[in-house]
Amino acid sequence: MLAQILLQAAEQGGLGLAFAGSAIGAGVAAIGAGLGIGKIGASAMEGIARQPEAAGRIQTAMLIVAALIEAVALFAAVICLLISFKG
Repeated sequence: MLAQILLQAAEQGGLGLAFAGSAIGAGVAAIGAGLGIGKIGASAMEGIARQPEAAGRIQTAMLIVAALIEAVALFAAVICLLISFKG
């Protein structure tokens, strides 16, 4: 099904491929951010379970890293939107 969509986009010229590429890029960015946040949450919970007295420091570090991951995902989504609006 994806191959058929890409072939239809190729028939329309470069504009269709730009739309398809931006959609795929936004999807990959969202999936990557979700996996990253999930890994951070799991690791933070494991660290807090092993060393409860360090929960505050672990939570602070977790929130900072989660914010950085979300910022990168948002940046990727904005770039994909710019590509899709180019046409």
